[in-house]
Amino acid sequence: MGAAPRVPGGRRRCLRPLRIGPRRPSLKGCAASIITRGKPPMHRNRKKQRLHGNFGTAALEREARIDLAERPAGGLAVAFLGASGTVTGSRYLLDDGQTRIVVDSGLFQGAKDLRRLNWAPLAPEVADVEQVLLTHAHLDHSGALPRMARLGWDGTVLSTPATAALCQLLLADSGRIQEKDAEFANRHGFSRHDPALPLYTEADARLALRLFETIGFGEWRSLADGIRTRYHRAGHILGAASIEIDWKGRSVLFSGDIGRYDDAVIKDPEPPARADYVIVESTYGDRRHDRVDPSRALGDHIERCIRRGGTVVIPAFAVGRVQSLLYHLSRLRADGRLRDAPIYLDSPMAIDASGLMCDFMDEHRLSRAACEAACGVAHYVREVEESKALTADATPKVIISASGMATGGRVVHHLKRFAPDERNLILFSGFQAAGTRGAALVSGARTIKIHGEHVPVHAEVANLTMLSAHADSDELMRWLGAMQAAPRHVYVTHGEPAGAQVLAKRIGEEHGWPCTVPTLGSWGRLA
Repeated sequence: MGAAPRVPGGRRRCLRPLRIGPRRPSLKGCAASIITRGKPPMHRNRKKQRLHGNFGTAALEREARIDLAERPAGGLAVAFLGASGTVTGSRYLLDDGQTRIVVDSGLFQGAKDLRRLNWAPLAPEVADVEQVLLTHAHLDHSGALPRMARLGWDGTVLSTPATAALCQLLLADSGRIQEKDAEFANRHGFSRHDPALPLYTEADARLALRLFETIGFGEWRSLADGIRTRYHRAGHILGAASIEIDWKGRSVLFSGDIGRYDDAVIKDPEPPARADYVIVESTYGDRRHDRVDPSRALGDHIERCIRRGGTVVIPAFAVGRVQSLLYHLSRLRADGRLRDAPIYLDSPMAIDASGLMCDFMDEHRLSRAACEAACGVAHYVREVEESKALTADATPKVIISASGMATGGRVVHHLKRFAPDERNLILFSGFQAAGTRGAALVSGARTIKIHGEHVPVHAEVANLTMLSAHADSDELMRWLGAMQAAPRHVYVTHGEPAGAQVLAKRIGEEHGWPCTVPTLGSWGRLA
């Protein structure tokens, strides 16, 4: 599944000195910084023509800025270019003054001021890197790769085979959604930008997908002279990894997103590798999941809604959460429940991702029969017209649709139709980032804004967090506690501010390890 290496693994890249200060305000300047990487003239001209064609991006980019602090002098350091003060936009830059490597390149999601950061010009420090190490396929970790490709980056993305397969679906779908959302906004005139533009296109996603190479779990891979990496199972979703990097004798461990222990579908996270420095996520750093049977809780909520003549709308992440939901629904059907509840999976990408469960049998706990039963429990809705008919149908039913935080996709149309009716149920199944429609709904919002309109919310809203694919606070501590030796320092990221601070305090109190909760654009010393 991996492409032939494009760059010799042992070659060291000597980069130009770090440039500090405000980012360039336009794509023209960004293109100029990328051109220094030595592309052939034909490549340079093609990129410049495409970038100059999007004049409307200049205004968006002037509003988008991530100020990178001055790098600590001497030795290895890590820059926090995302997932700091938020659970989204995961991106880290490792730099020792000679070699730079990026870990993850995800989309910012949630509040408008965060989403605007996706339009920031590609920082010169990132534009020069030859390798991005990818922990897993979710868009808050991988979704900015097409944007990088659009801006001319053409290095190597290293991921597990399952992650590469999922990204084939996720990134292309994300590009299509970006284009459709921009077209919809232009047609209905509710964007403040004229014209509304996609962050990137499906064609950009295809460019990014050509850059992928794969690595197996437990396999050492050379990145540069004296630098190598190894991927470990993190649970969470198919292919998800924690990434260990041996940097000239110094070890750094990126947790990625840690999964659940004893999950019904995905295998447990592997014990973490020995590391001098750890960058750990904190999505549920201040919370514990309910210890109840998720199948029973799911069935009880659905049956209560169906009895009163309502429709259940389940916003769900197309990769990971949908497959877990299908498994629990298949268990309920096998136990004789939900016989009168038609179940629809209205997400072409989630349908394709569910099929991958049977292609990567070693990534999860299900037998082939259980996997096929889960994939067969719902009626698959691929065509737009069928999705529209589903929205118009008042018959009691269950609709599972992306996205999981109700930020976009077909589920938004279903919410617009079903949220105003008190008979209906909007059922979430995991973390809702601040600033998203999902977070607003879970917090009790009585109206939500969809396509420029304020939609009343009279439907019941619930969140079954025990269905989350993220480790809770206790499980994060369990993962850290399995380390063979105490690290020198822990950086707590990928969490809302309260969650990150609570987890950092707990690590310090229970393990005695020094911890820092970094801010966006800051550096951490790894020396």
